[in-house]
Amino acid sequence: MRLSRGLAWLPLCASIVLSGCEVLPASGPTNLDMRAAREADARSEDLPFAFVEITKDIVGTLARETPRISATFANRQPPKVVRFGTGDIVGVTLFESGAGGLFIPIEAGVRPGNFITLPTQEVDDKGNITIPFAPPIPARGRTVPEIQQSILDALKDRAIDPQVIVTRLEQRASLISVLGDVNAPGRFPVNAAGERILDAIARAGGPRSQGFDSWVVLERAGKRATVPFGALVYEPSNNIYVHSNDTIYLYREPQTFVAFGASGRQAHVPFDAWRISLAEAVGKVGGLNDEKADPGAVYLYRGETRGVAELLGLDTSRFQGPIIPVIYAVNLRNPGGYFLATEFPIRNRDVIYVSHSVATESAKAMDYLRDIFATVNAPLTTATNVLIFKDLLTNPQGVVTTTSSTAIVAPQ
Repeated sequence: MRLSRGLAWLPLCASIVLSGCEVLPASGPTNLDMRAAREADARSEDLPFAFVEITKDIVGTLARETPRISATFANRQPPKVVRFGTGDIVGVTLFESGAGGLFIPIEAGVRPGNFITLPTQEVDDKGNITIPFAPPIPARGRTVPEIQQSILDALKDRAIDPQVIVTRLEQRASLISVLGDVNAPGRFPVNAAGERILDAIARAGGPRSQGFDSWVVLERAGKRATVPFGALVYEPSNNIYVHSNDTIYLYREPQTFVAFGASGRQAHVPFDAWRISLAEAVGKVGGLNDEKADPGAVYLYRGETRGVAELLGLDTSRFQGPIIPVIYAVNLRNPGGYFLATEFPIRNRDVIYVSHSVATESAKAMDYLRDIFATVNAPLTTATNVLIFKDLLTNPQGVVTTTSSTAIVAPQ
C-alpha cells in the first residue's frame, strides 16, 4: 500500500522536471527557453525582438557603425577664411601719399604715412559700412582684402594715391557657442587659424565633471552628432575643426549597464570609463557564478537603429518604429567566445543576462519536490506518532504495532 502511494507521486515529479520547472522561481529565461524563442523568431511575425549570434563579422559591423562625429560631418577642414557679418565692429584707416588730398589738409605738409583713422562702426543690418565721400561699402559675407579693394575703388579718383587698412575690432557674427557642463560657458570668436572641438572646449574652461561621464553634442547647420567625451580624446578623427555658428554642448550622464541572471551579482553598474567591452562588463559584476551560470548562454539586450539592424542581416520589415530590439548571444563555453567578448563594445543602458544552467534548474526542482513531500508527510508522521503513543499507554509491556507499517518496541 505504501509503495503504491509513493508511486502515485512519480507522475507529478516527472511533470515538474520535464515541464522546464516553469512553476519554480527564476531570474529569467533558461537557455532552452532562449533557443525555443530563437526558433520561433524565424517563424513568427509578431515577436518583439531579433536574435543575433555574436561573430567576428558582427563585431566588425558594430565597430564601423559606432556613432562618430566624423561620420556625421564630412567637412573636416578648418574654415578657409572668417568673413564679416552683421554686427561686427570694423576699424578703417585711410592713407594718402601727399597733403592736399581728400583727407590730408595741405597745411600738414608732405610726409610719408599721412593717414586718418575713421570712427569705429559696425556692419549694419543691410551688410554695409560707411566711408566718407563714398557710397555704402558692402561688408557682410566678405573678407578684409575684398572690403579694402571696394574702398580703394570708391576713392581712387578723389584721394591722392589712397591706401586702406581694414581691421575687425570685435567679432560678433562668426562665433561658436560652448554650453552646458563646462567651467566657463559662452560664445567665442572663430579662430581664423582654425581650432578643433577640444580647443573650443578648452576656451570654455574644460569639462566640469570627469571626462568619462561627459557627452559632447556638436550641432551645425541643422545636423547633430553626440559622442562620449573620450571619443574626442582617444579617436582623433572625431576631434574635427569647428566652424562659424557651431554649437557645442556638454552634459554629464554616467554610462551604465544592467546585469541579471547567474552573474556574480545582479546590479545597475556604471562604466567608470568612456568605453568597455562585454568581457569587462561581465568582470565588473563578478564574472559568471560557478554554481549557477551556463557559460554557453550569455545574452545582451539592446535597441539598434533600423539601419544598423539591416547591416546585421536582420529582416526589419515586421518591426515598427526606428529602433529594433535585438538580443545578442555569445557562447563562453567556446574558448573563442572570450576573444569576441573582449571586442564586443557595451553601450549605455545595455542589459546583460546570464542564463542559469540546466543542472541548477534541476536542483531547484528537486528542492521543490522535497519541500512538497515534507509538507505532505509532516501531518501523516504526526498522526502516526500519536497512534503509537496511545498504544504505548494501553499496552506498555509488549511490542506495539499500529495500523501503519511503523513499529517500535516498548521498554520492558
